[in-house]
Amino acid sequence: MSDENLSTERLPELAKEIRDLLERQRLVEQLVLKQDSLPERHDLVETLVHKQHLSRLSAKLESLHAADIARILELLPLQDRLVVWDLVKAHMDGDVLLEVSDAVRESLIDAMDTHELVAATEQLGTDEIADLAPDLPDEVVQGIYKTLNPEEREQLRIALSYPEDSVGAHMDFEMVSVREDVTVEVVLRYLRRLRELPDHTDKLFVVDREEHLRGVLPLNTLLVSDLDTEVGAIMDADPKRFSPDGEAREAAEAFERYDLISAPVLDADGVLIGRVTVAAIVDFIKDRQDIERLSQGGLRVEEDIFASVWNSLKNRGPWLGLNLITALIASRVIGLFEGAIEQLVALAALMPIVAGMGGNIGNQTITMIVRALATGQLHEQDIRNLYIKETKLALINGVFWGGMLALVTFLLYRDAALGGVMMLAVTLNFLLAAAMGVTIPVMRARFKRDPALGSSVLITAITDSGGFFIFLGLATLFLLH
Repeated sequence: MSDENLSTERLPELAKEIRDLLERQRLVEQLVLKQDSLPERHDLVETLVHKQHLSRLSAKLESLHAADIARILELLPLQDRLVVWDLVKAHMDGDVLLEVSDAVRESLIDAMDTHELVAATEQLGTDEIADLAPDLPDEVVQGIYKTLNPEEREQLRIALSYPEDSVGAHMDFEMVSVREDVTVEVVLRYLRRLRELPDHTDKLFVVDREEHLRGVLPLNTLLVSDLDTEVGAIMDADPKRFSPDGEAREAAEAFERYDLISAPVLDADGVLIGRVTVAAIVDFIKDRQDIERLSQGGLRVEEDIFASVWNSLKNRGPWLGLNLITALIASRVIGLFEGAIEQLVALAALMPIVAGMGGNIGNQTITMIVRALATGQLHEQDIRNLYIKETKLALINGVFWGGMLALVTFLLYRDAALGGVMMLAVTLNFLLAAAMGVTIPVMRARFKRDPALGSSVLITAITDSGGFFIFLGLATLFLLH
């Protein structure tokens, strides 16, 4: 089984094969123990079977890419995951740790001692070590520092000094730089002496003696230029560049807009200190998408489906607590109108429709606003116009869909006044949902909070309580005497 022949669809199937293999191993061990033979024979048979199964499993893993092994580990329960993890070749441990999800990485790190963790980083670059460092125990990080040379220690220190959402936290220190006064022939001879080019190298960085960036030399330009041409004559003197303090989100937008593969990172003095690559940008985008998806469900961190009950409780508990409070508020709103519901039982059947449709409108608005905030599309001067637009949409949708519900209500209950109250309640709740759908993420972003985190929970609570209050209040006002 080769790397290139392993499709994404094949990974769950392979994970199932591994689980079945380990399950057969456990069944054989149980059968051996039930036999009436000597204990020594138990141990011998068990050892032979165990080695046979592990040998088959090791053969399955040997030709896989680190990313595929990481995906398989994510698909396995903890007990099986640790067995497979022990079979992964030591030189691949670091690459696999980089590829797995945060939750699974935590379980793998917990199963390794300090020596194993330090050894796992030996094949990694300093930028990759920086990615792992926040998840590693302090003594492991100190051990890693001791294995690095002074230049690598400084690079690691620099990488760890930047916030997680900055360009500096995602930059790579492996790059090729040349002088502008050398010829193409000299550059080609220099490249041939290198064992290999760093991954995602599409350009060389042209610097002066103080490492100030002078421009970039694309490889496709280098390869078709005359050998006696100087680099300065064919380089791009005004490439797209980034500051290490810049936002990674803005860098991601630039990579998408300009189809970049790599770009230089410069300090305040224009000195080349690293580069950012499309691989790092793709990882950043994927991580942000995962965080936003979890945040919308009120989860703080990614949860391993095989995690302990206690860890899952800690992750889900805070927003469930908030949900309980909002549900109690909604129940008290209903309690205020018990008399109205007793007089007109149809209200109990209709009020969930008002609340549910309002929640849908609110979530649609929040999804759009969160995306606009994430892409930098929404600015302060746009917020007023956004409120106006969403109010108009809510009003039109409220009148149309409220009218549809009014018609259905009339056909069901033969009560035109009840239908009118239904239409008015839906329209007002749509307006409330639209206003809060803009306000919640904008205010969270203004206070430097994740605009997606819990927004869905909050808008549902508001449209439920507000919808109940609006509908039952209007019914009390216009239908009951």
